[in-house]
Amino acid sequence: MTLWRDCIFCEDALAGMARIPDGAVDLVIADPPYGLGKDYGNDSDKLAADAYLRWMESWIDIALKKLKPSGSLYIFLTWRYSPEVFVMLKRRMTMINEIIWDRRVPSMGGGTRRFSSVHDTIGFFACGRDYYFDLDAVRVPYDAQTKKARSRSIFAGAKWLEIGCNPKDVWSVSRLHREHRERADHPTQKPLEIIERMVKASCPTGGVVLDPFMGSGTTAIAARRCGRSFTGFELNPDYCALIAQRLAALDAVPVPDVALRDAAAMSASRA
Repeated sequence: MTLWRDCIFCEDALAGMARIPDGAVDLVIADPPYGLGKDYGNDSDKLAADAYLRWMESWIDIALKKLKPSGSLYIFLTWRYSPEVFVMLKRRMTMINEIIWDRRVPSMGGGTRRFSSVHDTIGFFACGRDYYFDLDAVRVPYDAQTKKARSRSIFAGAKWLEIGCNPKDVWSVSRLHREHRERADHPTQKPLEIIERMVKASCPTGGVVLDPFMGSGTTAIAARRCGRSFTGFELNPDYCALIAQRLAALDAVPVPDVALRDAAAMSASRA
């Protein structure tokens, strides 16, 4: 029985990932705490630098075992620790891209002793050369002006002109402001547009996406909307409840019992 599919477990991912068989997941999308001291309702983002990097290595080693040989990983980071984590991952996987997420932060405020940071760094890594990647699923359509400029006979029938261009490695997508209709009550919620691009490109239809740090549940929402399964973990019970609410709103029906599992309750039932 695959009781781990389409489930969010309210527990620590380091222990919880033992529920998932090795080699069973198509894609890992990870948005771990950045080591900036943010409040997620616990102390998960308050580690010193050395302890933080050891913790990163611990969960990475567990998560990578869950990937299929054709699987891949996207990881959100900032400039503070991306160099160390990228080196860590390069020893284990093949790096495909460094993606810059331009958050479209307004030009105001910021420090006076350095340039303002307005982006997150995303690492895209694959298990091997034959990793799954569906470019056509995420192509960006050309606008009418571009198509008109390429209307000469030499471009007639050009497939690339009709299906769109390859997204570049700078993704300009606005962060979710408080008034944004997609915004949930989570301090570092990622836009659905970004997560859906990852899911469509790097997980086949019917495949499984693992998110060790579910947060507001955007990975689960993206997977459900795109016809994929999901599994993941979240420490904060309030965020687990938020994920259940978002999934229920998406389905417009009550979330099935299997969709959200409390680790303590499951352990008790097995005793």
